[in-house]
Parts: sequence; C-alpha cells; structure tokens
Amino acid sequence: MGLQANPEIEFVNEEYEVLQVDKNGNINDRQRHQCQKYIEKLGDGVILEMVLIPPGVFGMGTLGSGEYAEECPYHTVRISSFLMNKFPITQEQWKAVMNWEPPYRCKGPKRPVDRVSWKDAVEFCKRLSKMTGYAYRLPHEAEWEYACRAGTATPFHYGDTLTTDLANYVGEHTYQSEPKGIYRHGSTDAGSFPPNAFGLYDMHGNVWEWCADQWHANYVGAPTDGSVWENGNGTTDRVMRGGSWHEPPGNCRSAIRLKMDENEAEDFFGFRVALTSLDKCQITNQGHLTNVVEKIKSMFANRKSE
Repeated sequence: MGLQANPEIEFVNEEYEVLQVDKNGNINDRQRHQCQKYIEKLGDGVILEMVLIPPGVFGMGTLGSGEYAEECPYHTVRISSFLMNKFPITQEQWKAVMNWEPPYRCKGPKRPVDRVSWKDAVEFCKRLSKMTGYAYRLPHEAEWEYACRAGTATPFHYGDTLTTDLANYVGEHTYQSEPKGIYRHGSTDAGSFPPNAFGLYDMHGNVWEWCADQWHANYVGAPTDGSVWENGNGTTDRVMRGGSWHEPPGNCRSAIRLKMDENEAEDFFGFRVALTSLDKCQITNQGHLTNVVEKIKSMFANRKSE
C-alpha cells in the first residue's frame, strides 16, 4: 500500500527543472525533479494543487546576529510531512471560495491575492475546509521555511543570490555580484518563475505570505517539531514570509521574517494554504473542524516499506 492510503485520494506526479545559480547570477546547475500533488477542484475549472512535502530535518534561521537578529538563533527543526499549495492563493481561487473580493492592487485571475489580512486568510481556510471537508490551514512558520529551502542551506533556494529571471522583486537592487534587473511595480502571474526542488513556486518575492504563528522577536524557545508557535499573550502581531515585488532581494531570502498586525492588508500581502491530513473532517454544529486522524507521514512510511 503506497501513497493511496485513502482510497478517495489520487496523487498526480509532476516533473520540472530546478535551477541553481552562483553569486554572479549565472546558472551553474540544472536538475530534473519530481513531486506528487493532490488536486482539489473548486468549480468552474478552478483547481488548487497541493504538493506533498516530504518529512525531514533542517537548519532554521541565520547564522550570526546583528542585522538579522530576529532570524537567530540558528536551530534544528524536524518537520513531519504535509501538503502545501503549489502557488500563493490566486484571485480565481479566492473567488471560487469566498463571497467577497479585496480591492486588489494588482488584478488578474492568475495573480496572487493581495490586500488580504491574516484574519482574511484564516477565514478563507475555514470556508475552504467547509467546502471540501479537509482541514485547510495557514502554514506554520517552520513549515514555510522548510518548504522554501527544499533541502538547501543557501540564502535562496536558487543558491547564493537572486535575479529577476528567477523571482519578482525590486531588481534595481542586488544581493551579490549579479547584474541589476527590472522592477515590475506589481505582482506577476503565479508560476511565472522556476520552482524549487519540492515543486513550489514563488517562494521568493511576488507577495508576502501569512503564516499561522504569532510574532516572536527571535527563535529563543521556538518549537523544534515544526508546530505552530503561539505565546498566549493576546498579541495581534503575526509572521509573514518570502518578501514581495516591492522588496530588494535581501528581503526575499529563505530566512527573512516580517512582523505585521493580523488586521493589516497591504498591497503586497498574500498567503498559501497547508494540510496535515487528507482524511475527511467532521463539521460540528458549532462549525468547528474535527480531524479524523491519519497523517500524511503514514503514507511515506508505507511507501518506504514497499
């Protein structure tokens, strides 16, 4: 018994090319990779592609201190397998789930949603869960960085630097010795740039992405199991990741963190969703979701035993 642990679930294989660049922005490696994804049909031809992220251990944060103190201390985190959507949530996906639309800064059905708050993103997850029967949620911050790095330890999953052929950011600025690029002054369609090794797109730049966690000024006391980090003190500050089209490349690194109030909905704020389980959920009379346990990690265990 392999990945089809749940007979209702069909995974699709996808192949793609993964690029690596040196500090000059020159491509120095090309490899073919493959991922598995679950396709959620949202109606009217709109789909949500959920990529299976394998379990693993990674180094989270930045070595050193000073400028990036909020990314320290560097620490080891163990992540269980989960699903994350291939792209940031797009405007056509939002429309298929919600009964209202934000006043988009950059409009287009394939562009990521923008001008959404953390609360808006959580409401989307609740409605998507009710529509599909699966417990969709925002990614935990450690899950997000693990998924972004996709096995790399460099500043970007592409390698030592970034170019505007690889991501949407303010190309008038540079990070290493790469040439200056363009500044697009807005978001681009999801999937306009090459993916990382896990098969995820737009993890650097385009729109900042909300995570589930409350903001902490550094990683002292952070969970080491990839779980969501709540402090229970009532703060409304949340974590955002990934940078945006309005940021220099240094603010689009795998480790970059942004503190933002959960009610804010700026021009370049978006999100993507995650799943811990593909078992159907029960919706109680109060509207809460109760997960009927079988974790995706059991699928990986079954695959290894074959």
